[in-house]
Amino acid sequence: MLPFGSTTLPPLTLTTAGRQTRSMIFSSTRTWIDSKFSLRGKFIVAIGAIISVSYLVFLYRTSIVDNELIIMHAKQQARMLYSQILITRQWVSEHNGLFVMRTDSVDSNPFLDLPSIWDQYGNEYVMRNPAMVTRELSEYSIEKGLGSFRVTSLKPINPANNPDQYEKECMIDFEHGLAESIEITDSPEGRVVRYLAPLDVKDSCLGCHARHGYSQGDIRGALSITIPIAWADEKMRVNNRSLLFIGIVSFVLVSITLLIMFNTLVVSRLERLSTAMTAFPETEPDQSLLLTGNDEIADLSEQFVELCKRLTQSRTELDSTRRQAWLNEKMASMGILSAGIAHEVNNPLGGMLNLVKSLRENPQDLEMQERYLPLIDKGLKRIEHTMRQLLNFGRQETLQYRKIEVGELLSECLELLSYKLKGITIEQDYKLEQEYYVDAEALKQIFINLGLNGIQAMPNGGTLSIDSKLIDSKLHFRFKDTGIGIAKEDMAHIFDPFFTTKDVGVGTGLGLSVTYSLIDQMNGSISVESVAGIGTEFTVIIPAKILATNEIEEQNG
Repeated sequence: MLPFGSTTLPPLTLTTAGRQTRSMIFSSTRTWIDSKFSLRGKFIVAIGAIISVSYLVFLYRTSIVDNELIIMHAKQQARMLYSQILITRQWVSEHNGLFVMRTDSVDSNPFLDLPSIWDQYGNEYVMRNPAMVTRELSEYSIEKGLGSFRVTSLKPINPANNPDQYEKECMIDFEHGLAESIEITDSPEGRVVRYLAPLDVKDSCLGCHARHGYSQGDIRGALSITIPIAWADEKMRVNNRSLLFIGIVSFVLVSITLLIMFNTLVVSRLERLSTAMTAFPETEPDQSLLLTGNDEIADLSEQFVELCKRLTQSRTELDSTRRQAWLNEKMASMGILSAGIAHEVNNPLGGMLNLVKSLRENPQDLEMQERYLPLIDKGLKRIEHTMRQLLNFGRQETLQYRKIEVGELLSECLELLSYKLKGITIEQDYKLEQEYYVDAEALKQIFINLGLNGIQAMPNGGTLSIDSKLIDSKLHFRFKDTGIGIAKEDMAHIFDPFFTTKDVGVGTGLGLSVTYSLIDQMNGSISVESVAGIGTEFTVIIPAKILATNEIEEQNG
C-alpha cells in the first residue's frame, strides 16, 4: 500500500527496453555531470543525491509502515467490533428481543410477528430484534464518527438489508468456506476499511427465523462493518510533511558543512597543487608546495615534488639519449649509404685511372688529352658531388629552421638512394613549388629513413611512390611501396626503438623511432597503413609556417 492516501502499490516491472533506457539515461546524466560540474560540484551533487535518496527511501518506508499500521489497527478494530456486535446480538436473541417504549422517534418493526405490546397503563412498547439493535447502534456510531455496521443477506427479509456488489460477492464466498473479507476502498470522505464476516444461525435465532427455513449453523447473512481511516491519513500526511521539512533542513545544514570542509581540506589544497603542475617544467616546485598533514593530498604533493625531480632528470637524460640515437641512426644510415656510394665512386674512379694511364703512355698525343681531360674533370666532379652529399648527411646539427626548397631536398635524398634502386621504379609527384621554413637536416633524416624502409621492403623490385603537397599550411609527404607489408601484430611496435623485422645487419631498429621523434619535435604527425603482401604507405604531416626573420633568428638561438 502506498502512503499519502494511496491504496495500492503498482507492480514494478522492468523490461529489457526499460533497462536499456535506464542505462542510457544514467550514462547521459553522468556525461552531463562530468562536463558541467567541477570536482566540488560533483562531490556536492553526489553527497546531496545520496542524502536525498536515503531520506526519500526512509520517508517512503516510514509512510508505508505507518499506512500498514493504520490498516492493521483498523482491521483489528473491525474484528473487535464484529465480536462485540455478535455478543450484543446474542444477548438480545437469548432474551427474545428487547421492548422499548414507543415514541415519535421509536417506531415498530412491521417485519416482526409481535411488533409491539401494551402494558396495563396503556403504554405501547415496540420490539427490537438483533437486526434492529444492530442498525440503531450503527446510527449512534455514525453520529460519533466511529464507522458503521449493518446486517445484510442474499435473501433479506427487510429490503434495507439488501447487499451491495462487494457484500454479495463476499457472501457467495462465505458459502464456500471463506472466513472473512477485508477491503480498503475510497469514499467521498476518504479511505475506509470494509470488513465482512458471516453470521451463522444460532439456536436462539430459530424462534423468529424457523418459519423462514433457517437451521442451526446455517449462514444466512453477514455483518458488514465500515471503519473510516481518513483521519489517520491526515495525521500521516502531517507527519510526512514534518519529516520532509526536517529532511530539507538537515540536507541544507549537511551540504553547507560538507562544502566548507571540502573547500578547506580538498579544493584549496588541490588548487595549490594544480598551480604547481601548470607551472612545471618552467618553474620547479619547491618545499613550499608541500602541504601539511598526514592525509592523502599531503602525500600526493610530496610525491609530485619527487616526481618533478625525476622528470627533470629523465628529460635531461632523454634529450641526451635522443640526440645520441639520432646521431647513431644517421651514422648507421650513412654506413648503409656508403656501401653503395663506394660503387658509385669506384666506377668513375676506375675509368679515370684508365684515362690517366693512357695519357702517361702517350704524353705527346694532344688529341687524346683534349678528349680525356674533360672526361676526367667530369668524373672528379661526380665523385665530389657524391661525397659532399654524404658529408652533409652525416653532419650533426640541432634543429634549425631555414628557408629551403623542399622538392629539391627530396630529390637530393632520392639521389643518395639511387644505388639501391635495382628493379625498383620511383614515381614522383611533387607539388611544392616554393620555399618553406623547415628543418633541412631533420627532413633529410626522415626522407632517407622512409626511403630506405620502402626500398628494403621490396627485395624483388617494385614501385616506390612519393608525392608531396601543401594543405592548410602543412606539408604532406606520402611514401608508398609495393613491398612485403607489415604484419598486424607488428603494427603497434614499428615506432619502438630497436624494433625491427629485418635480418641482422640490414636494419638497426632505430630508423622509424628516430623518424617519429623528429616529426614530433617539429609538431608534426606520422601515420601508417599496411597490408601484408601488398605494401605499406607512410603519411607525414609537418607544419610549414612562414616566419618573420626575427622569429627565425630567435628559434635558431
